[in-house]
Amino acid sequence: MSLIPVGRNVRWLLLSGLVIVCDQLSKSYIAGHFDDSTIIHLLPVLDIIRAFNPGAAFSFLAHQSGWQRWFFVALALGVSVGIAAWLVRLPKNTHALMVDGLSLVLGGAIGNVIDRIRLGYVIDFILVHWNLSYFPAFNVADSAITVGAGCLLLDAFLESRRKQQ
Repeated sequence: MSLIPVGRNVRWLLLSGLVIVCDQLSKSYIAGHFDDSTIIHLLPVLDIIRAFNPGAAFSFLAHQSGWQRWFFVALALGVSVGIAAWLVRLPKNTHALMVDGLSLVLGGAIGNVIDRIRLGYVIDFILVHWNLSYFPAFNVADSAITVGAGCLLLDAFLESRRKQQ
């Protein structure tokens, strides 16, 4: 008997793995082909740049002395282990939206933790703006975490509506 029932978990492993691969490949491309002054204007509201973020979301704690690197590594690894354990234990008939949401968050967390361990910072490159108002730069991992969190919220909302009926 296997500790991890492989058949039902392949889907979430594949989705998390796909996020990690896409995240790392995109960051590698940006790091190798962009310098600090390279800007590609894709749309009037969307640019591709190269930015380094030693902090967390919105550069939270970015200007600290360096302790935040290992704090965020430990936090992301703890969350990742918790999500992986949760995914392994989910019943086979669990809503796909929940499984996909957890898988996206897991892949995004691991994608960013790879950067933190390897580089000491996260590479960001997607810059959204409106006129002179700029949203903090982000990457594929951040996008996966955000979409995954949205999936989890939507699943919780739909589940509460199902229970009311």
